[in-house]
Amino acid sequence: MKTLTLFFAAMLAMSAALAGPGAHGPNGEHLDAPSTAAGSALPRIETFSEAFELVGQLSGGELSIMIDRYETNEPVLNGVLEVQYRNLKAKAKFHADMGDYAVDDPDLLAAISKPGAHPLLFTLVAGEESDLLQGTLQVTQATEEHDHDHGHSAWRPWLLAAIAVLVLAALAFLVRRKRQRKEA
Repeated sequence: MKTLTLFFAAMLAMSAALAGPGAHGPNGEHLDAPSTAAGSALPRIETFSEAFELVGQLSGGELSIMIDRYETNEPVLNGVLEVQYRNLKAKAKFHADMGDYAVDDPDLLAAISKPGAHPLLFTLVAGEESDLLQGTLQVTQATEEHDHDHGHSAWRPWLLAAIAVLVLAALAFLVRRKRQRKEA
């Protein structure tokens, strides 16, 4: 029983370590300041207006964008979103399975993947509402190189979980062995 308790305690501790940051803080407050996500090397953009809040991430050959209503955090689904960078414009495709919008236009992605600050303008139409959101995507040289690792970092959570399972199995073995010695 103690082994099972230790296992669940370790898994609980790991889940907090692997959870990614969102658009809101732990108490539901809006993160109004520009992101300085030290834990993530991927370029992110966060912006908001009176009506909407937008968080985007450049990785995997696309700009993935999540949009919520600012007051209620309700996701904005099935809207029409257009992204503009300088003279380049691209419509984002809505992914119903993930609830996000994705821009995969090669010209736009090539332009915003270069190191530097990229001011983006988002035009959102959601039902009867429309809004313009503006933000800056900051891409560093290290970020550009990190994006070319072809998803190898996706193995990190699995590797950490495997290590945790091995440590717990070794701990359970040692506890069991100690009990057997006491009984003998």
